[in-house]
Amino acid sequence: MEKSTFSPLYEVLRARLVALREKADMTQRDLAQRLGRERSFVSRLEQGERRLDVLEFYWVLKALGQDAAKAAAEIMRAFSEAEASGTGRRRRR
Repeated sequence: MEKSTFSPLYEVLRARLVALREKADMTQRDLAQRLGRERSFVSRLEQGERRLDVLEFYWVLKALGQDAAKAAAEIMRAFSEAEASGTGRRRRR
């Protein structure tokens, strides 16, 4: 199991979170304020410099006005699609 924030599946997660934030018409600063965090926290999450744990994932989704279970299910489907297409696994060197 890969733990890198730069793994293909983590890239899917990061892209989905950015898309959800943009769909909510929020800036990184807006989201950070709703979370009670600094803007750099959101930036580091979106850039892959910081991993998102499950509790933070829940709070980010709630701050974005998303149903956490529904959003998680959509992200899991995106993971499955990425794996099925072969883009979800890191190539071995």
